[in-house]
Amino acid sequence: MAERLSGTSAEESPELQTSRSRRRYKATNMAFEEMVEMVAILGREDYDGKKGPYTRPNMRKYKIMSSVVTTIEEKFGIKWAKEQLRKCWSDLKN
Repeated sequence: MAERLSGTSAEESPELQTSRSRRRYKATNMAFEEMVEMVAILGREDYDGKKGPYTRPNMRKYKIMSSVVTTIEEKFGIKWAKEQLRKCWSDLKN
């Protein structure tokens, strides 16, 4: 009986650790349509700030990236993290 208890608690502990950790999104390749949508939004909103000096540029970029996340989720049903999209944008620019 003691072996059964220790065996079940050892099996359950990894599940508890994963449920407490931060939410992670699966690292998959971005579809071409998603990429086109992201580039269209970021270009339209002047994400890089090429059109002029803006007050609080980091807050502005944060809001633009939030709108990209919600738009892609609504259109394609896939939720991307802002960091992942930021990295994709950086890779596309280079």
